[in-house]
Amino acid sequence: MAGKAKEIIFDPLSDNNPITIQVLGICSALAVTVKMETAVVMCVALTCVLTASNTVISLLRTVIPSKIRMIVEMAVIASLVVFTDQVLKAYLFDISRQLSVFVGLIITNCIVMGRAEAFALQNPPGLSFLDGLGNALGYSIVLIIVATVREILGAGEWYGFSLFFLPKDYLGNGLALLAPGAFIIVGLIIWVQRTIIKKFEDS
Repeated sequence: MAGKAKEIIFDPLSDNNPITIQVLGICSALAVTVKMETAVVMCVALTCVLTASNTVISLLRTVIPSKIRMIVEMAVIASLVVFTDQVLKAYLFDISRQLSVFVGLIITNCIVMGRAEAFALQNPPGLSFLDGLGNALGYSIVLIIVATVREILGAGEWYGFSLFFLPKDYLGNGLALLAPGAFIIVGLIIWVQRTIIKKFEDS
């Protein structure tokens, strides 16, 4: 059991990463990574929703009629997202405004719905929680890397702090702050990781 739990947590961090291998959750990786602050909050929000939704759906798995399982999953996920969004608005209003609709769009995030459908419906709550945590961490790692590169190149700072190794008159790279820049960075991360783990699509 311990070995299986370890595999469930660590597999999404590299070999089965939801962004770089499954190519899911790309929209938020492009949209909320201009600043580290918003990226971190988005990672925490998705982690809370994914772990909670996996656990709740696993607890309900034996009583959910198969014909309406996706409706139930969506209702659970939507309720958790609304709750998370309200907490952000109450305690982190400025960041909530910067995130705009992207917290709400966690409802349609393929990672959340996919783990509920593929894992939580077939496994007990403990393993489902770990699966949600592992996939959320895999997603978060990529977002943090993208946000780090974009903020350093685009603004010459990291998490709001100026970096000593950059010139004081550094104006920033405007492309890094735009969606095409984020897309290029994500593409490079996917290329590097797939090269390292030798994961390629069959032709």
